[in-house]
Amino acid sequence: MEKDAEILSLFKMSQVIDIFNVLADGIYISDAQGNTLWLNKASENLCGVPKAELIGRNVADLEEMGIFKPSVTRLVMEKGKPTTTIQLVNNKGKFLVTGHIIPDDLGKPELIVAHSRDITEAARASSQLEETVALLRRYSEEIQLMKREANQNLSTMLIGSSRAYLSLLELIKKVSVVDTTVLITGETGVGKSVIAEHIHQLSERASSPFVHVNCSAIPETLIESELFGYQKGAFTGASHTGKIGLVKMADKGTLFLDEISELPYHLQSKLLLLLQNKTFMPIGGTKTYTADVRIIAATNANLLDLVRIGKFRHDLYYRLNILPVNVPPLRERKEDIFPLLHHYLQKFNTKHNQQRRFSTEVLDVLHHYEWPGNVRELENLIERIVITAREDEIHVSDLPEELRTIGGLEESLFSLGGNLSLTERIEKIEAELIVQALKLHKTSRKTASALGITQALLMRRVKKYGIQLEGKESVI
Repeated sequence: MEKDAEILSLFKMSQVIDIFNVLADGIYISDAQGNTLWLNKASENLCGVPKAELIGRNVADLEEMGIFKPSVTRLVMEKGKPTTTIQLVNNKGKFLVTGHIIPDDLGKPELIVAHSRDITEAARASSQLEETVALLRRYSEEIQLMKREANQNLSTMLIGSSRAYLSLLELIKKVSVVDTTVLITGETGVGKSVIAEHIHQLSERASSPFVHVNCSAIPETLIESELFGYQKGAFTGASHTGKIGLVKMADKGTLFLDEISELPYHLQSKLLLLLQNKTFMPIGGTKTYTADVRIIAATNANLLDLVRIGKFRHDLYYRLNILPVNVPPLRERKEDIFPLLHHYLQKFNTKHNQQRRFSTEVLDVLHHYEWPGNVRELENLIERIVITAREDEIHVSDLPEELRTIGGLEESLFSLGGNLSLTERIEKIEAELIVQALKLHKTSRKTASALGITQALLMRRVKKYGIQLEGKESVI
């Protein structure tokens, strides 16, 4: 202290003030009661108020005016010790402020000196760093996703370019990078199992097992032992070594429960326990085991309807339905029919050593077909006609009878033989399309909507072609 006093004696007071004023940090000096005594230029600039208006004012009053919040001087007075806080000055910037007590000769507080340093830029830089880290993390996940997709050659698993299907693919990518339970819904044949395997292959569990369990294909008396296994001697006829269930076989990987609506009610509580705690108990067991599995479930049934009638547990439904993925039927993504047709044509041409190709008329029939069995029906149909077609070019006559009827396009209408004019051929096609559409949609309003014409125009065509309507309900 004596040495410090000796050094300070070499400076004039004006020089000390000049030194404080050249500092970029703020210096704010108050007495022990919080009355402002002096502040340097940096502090004056930060406060945005002339020094003359601050000197003599109490820091509590200035705090109420919003000059700075909170007042570190007030905090020091309340705590009786040096204090550091983040202070908002003049509603503009954030400052790291430390208040120090300067005692008198008796050791009692005489002055309080507040030293402030602007951390607004540092805070902004920190926020930018956090954003950059988050961005890099997202890019890293995308790169890993692309690598897994390339390694697994998954591009051929999912085919489609319609808006509905592209939205589905985007959702699948988002679902794949998390480890949460997924519920896939959709009609029979839309490709729910393909979607489930795609999610697994894009996930971090891709190198671990993907175990597919069809809940409707396993007898109710066996499904519990198949899923959870059993201990030796658990029941008559049980293996003397016991059995590891499919749940344990899927450890570290994905357990895909297809047709989850068919899971017996008494087993649903056991599945719920697995979902909640990652634990299960084999048949005949006395202790629980763990299985680190991700559950993906699929169904073509309305689980909420099953919940309402008491055939499906509501707590299990909500536990499964965390990430719902609905796969649209093929009739709602007509743009994808042509790519799928050509994909499977190429696939089965290669498989059966053929060189089949579609005629224009066949493509038109297949494009307008409703595909109640969706992609599975389409795939099976293409393999069938690749094998049975009479020539390399596939004609309407090569199609099953139900498609020729529903399509409403008789091959003879497209042949050059006969005495029908172009207008007559077009009218026959139009009449047949209207007949089939009426059979399918039942009412004239729905039929007109499906054909893309007004109801009035439809009724004029019905009258023109002498089409018989079945009952009054057909014209509603």
